[in-house]
Amino acid sequence: MIDLRARIETLKKEKNAVILTHYYVREEVQQVADYIGDSFYLSKLATTVDADTIVFCGVSFMGESAKILNPEKTVLLPDETADCPMAHMADINRIEELRSKYPDLAVVCYINSTARLKTYADVCVTSSNAIKIVKALPNQHIFFIPDENLGRYVASQIPEKHIIFNDGFCHVHTEITAGDVESAKETHPQALFLVHPECRPEITALADFIGSTSEIIDYAAKSKAKDFIIGTETGVLYELRQKNPDKHFYSVRPVQCCTDMKKITLEQIVHVLETGKHAVTVDEELRQASNVPLMKMLALAK
Repeated sequence: MIDLRARIETLKKEKNAVILTHYYVREEVQQVADYIGDSFYLSKLATTVDADTIVFCGVSFMGESAKILNPEKTVLLPDETADCPMAHMADINRIEELRSKYPDLAVVCYINSTARLKTYADVCVTSSNAIKIVKALPNQHIFFIPDENLGRYVASQIPEKHIIFNDGFCHVHTEITAGDVESAKETHPQALFLVHPECRPEITALADFIGSTSEIIDYAAKSKAKDFIIGTETGVLYELRQKNPDKHFYSVRPVQCCTDMKKITLEQIVHVLETGKHAVTVDEELRQASNVPLMKMLALAK
């Protein structure tokens, strides 16, 4: 393990590379990162770093987003098979059908989606800015893709809008049950329950706080509480414990894991840095089209 880390440091200098890792990857991968964060933070950050090569330790749509925002940089994915099933969970025909039915329809696309899906959207959102952006849209009718649960959470906060839900989900979050939460609360009665809005409505209803991964981390750091049950992927426990060594964090379920995120290893990072393999490519027409809703998001989020 130590030799791999040393090799990575050497290769980073040789290649003028930076390593960006998502909160959900393995702990040892987070330990070699230059920056750790959620997908959009990392993609946007990539536009500011002085590096020729970005090693993006996350799933494929994250590498796409980084390339869309940084077309001149080389973006490498350590494991090109690491994918997010939810990122594909929207039907283009359904979008076109709803546009015909509602002339003022706005298609709002969660950033956790493929570049192709983004091209059919009017605006992208993150889990932390979705409510603000949907409120800012003049449209009454909203089709929220691809995640149904995030769409339902947004709708609960903006009852004046007509939000149409899509049949998409993150398996890690949607598998959390009310029984899991009740059991965790019985085991840790003093703990606050912090949950991601990708969880189902009956789970968010039990939460002490609902927020994106980065918002959960910020909340835990600022809170006077010492014990927390975390309703998102277990990889975030590493960052929570690093920032709060005096606090205790527990996952809701024994297995709360994104197997695609966990595919990424130190050996793979060394391999792509040595070989340049698994470089992300995005056709220029697709890149420009998928960048439009991203740029609109940035404008509305100000």
